[in-house]
Amino acid sequence: MSKLLDPCQRQEEVAFSTAVLIGLYVFERFPTFMIGVGLFTNLVYFGLLQTFPFIMLTSPNFILSCGLVVVNHYLAFQFFAEEYYPFSEVLAYFTFCLWIIPFAFFVSLSAGENVLPSTMQPGDDVVSNYFTKGKRGKRLGILVVFSFIKEAILPSRQKIY
Repeated sequence: MSKLLDPCQRQEEVAFSTAVLIGLYVFERFPTFMIGVGLFTNLVYFGLLQTFPFIMLTSPNFILSCGLVVVNHYLAFQFFAEEYYPFSEVLAYFTFCLWIIPFAFFVSLSAGENVLPSTMQPGDDVVSNYFTKGKRGKRLGILVVFSFIKEAILPSRQKIY
């Protein structure tokens, strides 16, 4: 199994984020409610790991985790608007407590559709398989998302010969 798809790797990230949140509560006296919501979010992430890498977009765990990401960001913005911390510390909080786990899930799921043995031909490497797949027809994953965003923001002109 690819390292990106390893559920143990995600468990370590959730455990690390949980330890950081507990440390912030004990040593820095961050607000109890904000830390509590962060710990509950990590518990929901552990629930997502039960079926990882198969995540249903309509599952209650996934929907709850998306909502909790928004709530966590709101609480963090509120806290850091009232309390002064250097930018590097604020960025560290957002990185380790709010962004690392959802980003890891996203990258794992996007990479997973191109590294599973059923999607590659023998002798293909992951990178060439990912980029040549689009030339054969259907493109998947992050490449499609970025192509859509690029076309929405900077529409290309059609060449007329």
